[in-house]
Amino acid sequence: MTSALHRLSAVELVAGYRARRFSPLEVTKACLAAIAARNGELNAFLVVLEEEALAQAQAATARWHAGTPQGPLDGVPVTVKDLCPTIGAPARHGSRTSSAAPGTVDAPCVARLREAGVVLLGKTAMCEFGWKGVTDSPLLGVSRNPWNPARTCGGSSGGAAIAAATGMGALHVGSDGAGSIRIPAAFCGVYGFKATFGRVPAWPPGRVALGHYGPLTRTVADAALMLGTIARPDARDWTALPYVPGTDYRRDLGVGVRGLRIGWCPTLCGARPDAEVAQLTAAAVCVFADAGASVEEIASPIASPREHFDTLWAASMAQILRRIPAREHDVLDPGFRQLAERGRAVTVDALLDATHARHVDGAAMNAFHERYDLLVTPQMPTTALAAGEDFPPGRAMTSWLDWSPYTYPFNWTQQPAASLPCAIASDGLPVALQVVGARHAEALVLRASHAFEAARPFAMPPGPGPA
Repeated sequence: MTSALHRLSAVELVAGYRARRFSPLEVTKACLAAIAARNGELNAFLVVLEEEALAQAQAATARWHAGTPQGPLDGVPVTVKDLCPTIGAPARHGSRTSSAAPGTVDAPCVARLREAGVVLLGKTAMCEFGWKGVTDSPLLGVSRNPWNPARTCGGSSGGAAIAAATGMGALHVGSDGAGSIRIPAAFCGVYGFKATFGRVPAWPPGRVALGHYGPLTRTVADAALMLGTIARPDARDWTALPYVPGTDYRRDLGVGVRGLRIGWCPTLCGARPDAEVAQLTAAAVCVFADAGASVEEIASPIASPREHFDTLWAASMAQILRRIPAREHDVLDPGFRQLAERGRAVTVDALLDATHARHVDGAAMNAFHERYDLLVTPQMPTTALAAGEDFPPGRAMTSWLDWSPYTYPFNWTQQPAASLPCAIASDGLPVALQVVGARHAEALVLRASHAFEAARPFAMPPGPGPA
């Protein structure tokens, strides 16, 4: 059994610790072996904290043997995205312009995980400052898809998705400002969950109220378990939502979807998925109907916010660029620098117009959810792009937002949204659905995701390393 420990879910690990079938130290060694086997090929990690992880695992093992676990995730191996401040590890943001010094403070989600007794394996790769939907950076180079290393893993939480898919830990912290959890989850065939804005406390403050932290995992139950921990309060985030003590997102996972009203929208905001993706996702959404939900194909409930979203996105990147000394600009990703320079030209009127448009779209989605419990779309219009490329060839695209039309609208409206694997395309790469709920409806999105997973269990990629 020990050779497959790195592939077990967090729920299975905690049950195994409790029954003393294996220990956190054994599991941590298995995960570190998986990292050693594949990280050189896939480039998932900024830093691996092997010595620290083994010490934490030894302490967790002692607690379990004494019958005094520290919390619901005691001894579970976890990774954290590069940008999260973390005691003892740097937060480089994928950039050569950032400090390599170990951090002295934990972000809220990292602090909550430590309080629960997790084993921190390391920090995972991202693109520079999270500016695009793939993971390559001047700092770390290109990160690759575990299903096919010639393809991208997506981004910007690409390292976390690679780690989830390959057993380099059980739980993985990602962040999502325009799709950065859901894009790599879809391309790597894992589960990615972005809660309502403010559900998971964030610090330092995010850019223009777009960024969300959340889990990338191999199962829905693991995401629910993790969310219950990282959504606990932290006074540093004044935008955080109220926390209800005792909240357990696993409680209603098995209720199912019977009676739910689901709007199926493959053409959200004018999106046009590739023919095979359209076919596979249309077949997959029938799983909800077979489980008793009412599924209706609908027109897009909002027009594309692309122009206004781009205004906020470019302006937020310009804010980052202003803090970097001019002498260091030459080592930045040229695409980031170009976007940030464009953001410097954004006017106050454009920002105010974008803010007004955002209020209109948010209200429209509130009205939509008075009629429908959930919105379901394809997650990505295509399977993973070639590794090292920002755009699919031959499509005349000028921004990565053009090939990810389903993701950023729900950062814009701050709604909970999940990417769940639904099929494997003819090129051998994963295809995913997106399940979107009304604001504050995390439990319902997780419940629907779990019902789908029960009908179509998620497949993980084959590959070298521990079996």
